[in-house]
Amino acid sequence: MKLTRRFALATSVALGLTGALGGAASAQEVIELTAIDGYPERSMWVAEFSGFFIPRVDELLAEQGNYQINWMEAYGGQIVRPRGVLEGINLGLGDIGIVTTIFHNSALPSQGISAVTPFVAADARVVAQAVDEIAREFPQMSAELAAENQVYLATGVVLDTYQVFSTEPISSLSDLEGLRIAGAGYNLRYLEGIPGAAGVRGGLPDFYNMLQTGVVEAAMLWPEAAGTFNIAEVAPYMLQADLGAVNSKTVTVNADVWASLPEEVQGVLQQVAIEYRDHVAGIAMDRAEAARQAYIDGGGTIVEMSAEERQAWADSMPNIAQEWAANLDATGAPGTEMLVAYMDKLRDAGFTPLRDWAAE
Repeated sequence: MKLTRRFALATSVALGLTGALGGAASAQEVIELTAIDGYPERSMWVAEFSGFFIPRVDELLAEQGNYQINWMEAYGGQIVRPRGVLEGINLGLGDIGIVTTIFHNSALPSQGISAVTPFVAADARVVAQAVDEIAREFPQMSAELAAENQVYLATGVVLDTYQVFSTEPISSLSDLEGLRIAGAGYNLRYLEGIPGAAGVRGGLPDFYNMLQTGVVEAAMLWPEAAGTFNIAEVAPYMLQADLGAVNSKTVTVNADVWASLPEEVQGVLQQVAIEYRDHVAGIAMDRAEAARQAYIDGGGTIVEMSAEERQAWADSMPNIAQEWAANLDATGAPGTEMLVAYMDKLRDAGFTPLRDWAAE
């Protein structure tokens, strides 16, 4: 896969006009930016970064006529692998990119706020907005990224809700007992109250092979990704447990690069990052039902978990939300305040949690 470079012709046109009109027009300043992600271009959030974020930035800058970005796009391991975006932007291997935050619980602990509060909201749009509002109301998320030489732009949600995909049918909590289940980050902790269930850490591109080779019997992911990565071929059963939508993607910019950008360009990037946040979350929800149907069309079977079994699963878990908050509190960060504020936002949006993670 080759690097993709985007470059509008505005500079050469402007230069031509300058000569033709005796200097009446001036050339736009060209800024070089490299956008990176370790996931392949077929991943929805990467496709939308390339197809929505970048063109929208170009559009808004063109309206002002002062600056133009020459984009270099490098995805799917061309510069970094999925876990390497945070370090890659830190080191300047990329200027702007999409950090998959679930891989970095130690460096970016506050980004785990929706992951430690399962069984609350399955709406990606609501979760994306709530998490991003927390990031803007509390400085902790930006501070964690600043320590990684990065500037926070926006947090996004790219999945409608986590489900469980398995090689054999599952319908109850007891069916999960003794299984090896693939996941990433905090969602592995959802299994801690299930006897014999073992979480196996992996990345989305690895799940197909992990299921096919018997490394695991199940995996936690979402239907749109299951379709993208042909999961029905190796895990023909989906347990619809509606574990919840989770923020897992954050758009960041290398701090040194950010400091060199004109304020106008900074403002456009910040504006479009929020638009991208809502755009991607909207797509996730729009595609949710179609993704479920595509899974069925691909040979999969969906089993809905009963309300009683979902409640039993929620009750079986340790309160990982309060553990998360306490760990942040111990560092001087407002973990408990962030958790309370987040749960309030979801309730205000009309969601009733199976467990009030902040109140126990």
